[in-house]
Amino acid sequence: MKKVKGRMDESILVCVYYGPNGERLIQRGCKLSHMLDCPLYILTIDPAPFDELDAEKSDYITRWKQLAEQHSAEAYILKDNEKRPVAEVIAEVAREKHITQIILGQTAQSRWEQMTKGSIINALLREIPFVDLHIISVSRSLRDQEGHFEKGVRAYLLKEGNHYRLSFDHNQNVMYEGIFFKEQGTDFNNGVFKFMKDKETLQVPVVEDVVKELVHVRMTEPLDTD
Repeated sequence: MKKVKGRMDESILVCVYYGPNGERLIQRGCKLSHMLDCPLYILTIDPAPFDELDAEKSDYITRWKQLAEQHSAEAYILKDNEKRPVAEVIAEVAREKHITQIILGQTAQSRWEQMTKGSIINALLREIPFVDLHIISVSRSLRDQEGHFEKGVRAYLLKEGNHYRLSFDHNQNVMYEGIFFKEQGTDFNNGVFKFMKDKETLQVPVVEDVVKELVHVRMTEPLDTD
């Protein structure tokens, strides 16, 4: 149930980028939202279209959507295929949602600064000077995870008995069409197959061309939170 906002209501926006710090930022935003009894929004910005994101990025987005639902956030917002400066997009969302407080992480800030010219903090202060900015420090042990998969290629799953076999050729026996992300440093077709099933995006493990069951798996490690 959405809250009825008054003039003095607070409203929080958590900006998350890919990496282990994102989940911690969301947890911090949730705690603050519960303390203030105010709406919470979670935002991710990516210059690439959603259907071109790799398995790890898609997994982060799936997890963040789950956290948004678990904590009764007003919305999880994904701005994909976004070519504008990040600060401009954040400011636009902040105005639309009447945001009064924005939470950023140092890791996210560093990444976004590489995508824009100048400091994102200074840019936000110019764009939305009356919004409070919270910069959350990142533990030194939290480092961005490097990609473990090669670039995705079009692939298919064929039904074989009680399992599925990966194929790169389309034929009449194809059950599912999707993208296969091969693990780096392996001679076999081990990795992740990403596809749509019943309007839901699934990522299933592939071991030597075989998918044993269509069960979604996370390709990134969950973050322990306080």
